[in-house]
Amino acid sequence: MIEVIARLAQGVYLAGETLECAVTLRNPSPPPGATSQRNDQEEVLAWASVQIHCKCWVSQSRVLVSEQAALTQEEQAVANSRTSFAPCITDYGFTAQAGVPGSKGQVMTGGNAAARVVISTKPTILFCDLRLLPGESKTFWYKETLPMDGPPSFRGQTVKYAYKLTVGTQRINSPIRLLNVPVRVLVLQEFTDSSILNDNEDLTPSNPFLSDQEKETPLDSALQILQVVTSQRNQKFYNVTNARGHVVKFCAFKQAYKLGDDIVGSLDFSESNVVCVQYAVTLQSVEEVTPECRKSENQKASITSYSKCHEMCIGYQQTHFILPVPLHVTPSFYTDLINLKWRLHFEFVTSTSDPKDVHMKPLEPPNPESLDGKNWQGPHSINIETMVWDLPIKLYPNLPSHLSQGMQMQTHHELRI
Repeated sequence: MIEVIARLAQGVYLAGETLECAVTLRNPSPPPGATSQRNDQEEVLAWASVQIHCKCWVSQSRVLVSEQAALTQEEQAVANSRTSFAPCITDYGFTAQAGVPGSKGQVMTGGNAAARVVISTKPTILFCDLRLLPGESKTFWYKETLPMDGPPSFRGQTVKYAYKLTVGTQRINSPIRLLNVPVRVLVLQEFTDSSILNDNEDLTPSNPFLSDQEKETPLDSALQILQVVTSQRNQKFYNVTNARGHVVKFCAFKQAYKLGDDIVGSLDFSESNVVCVQYAVTLQSVEEVTPECRKSENQKASITSYSKCHEMCIGYQQTHFILPVPLHVTPSFYTDLINLKWRLHFEFVTSTSDPKDVHMKPLEPPNPESLDGKNWQGPHSINIETMVWDLPIKLYPNLPSHLSQGMQMQTHHELRI
């Protein structure tokens, strides 16, 4: 028996970042007192290879994908051949244990979803003909730069993108075994444009007496821009009204947030002529399928709710709310299939009665022994109506080190062959 152990430096990466993984192969020592002819024999592995794939699953009831575009060049190359290592189709074209052709490259439709490979790195051979004595182990380091043009890890209602680092190995006269290591990848699409990250070398003065400094990578420049954009405090005020008049003045302190940030907003009812009884704020993601991939022209977007704040505000002059942005969600992005947006969904319950009849009234007579002051009582019944308002916001990734520590993702994976 040989143990295959894969250890990642962290569980979250940004596109363009270098992924590092330590692959250890170990031949465990026999237990004390065990007698067997295999105790003195060495284990032999024929080969081992590592590759990173990003697979896309789509809901066939909501997304229209042509059959010709469903297979990549790599899938077509191995669809009609018995390759020794083809992780791009082992989940649906070949069986992972025996390497036996299944549907020969046809897209798998498990339930109501179809899968295809959208990103595939070049395979790296770790070794050939590795021999391990009992108690001996070997460690190999795998490094790969994640493609900048790939989608992020995302699990939506219509589309799913998942990255996996696959370690494939085979013993002599044994079937191929695969160790799939999940990896979360985030992208910075808005800050990786070449026009934004232009170094302007012609305008940079040169000094031959100074030592050459290492140039910043596009990823480093994008991270600097991200820190500036998400740290700027730019207050914006919104007057929310309905057909009856002014409801509330809302103040948003920022419009761009990172994963793990708190969304803080204030509500001012002091100048309102429409009584607001209660309000609710929800952080929502809007999953829109691109027009050319929709099943129908009138297809609606898929909405998912996360953090929510609800408060009774009758009689209030001012109030505020705090919505935490979860660490596990996917920031805003777009691909040829989907466009993910974020928004704050407001629901205001307003009164249709005369404002004089719905204000809080003090109880008579007040209790002189009460340390809280006067006691107030709300109206017994109110005629109400509900209005909704959506405010678009931007969500961006946080530093991978912060996300890895906050989510405590598993970075140690094992396989015994």
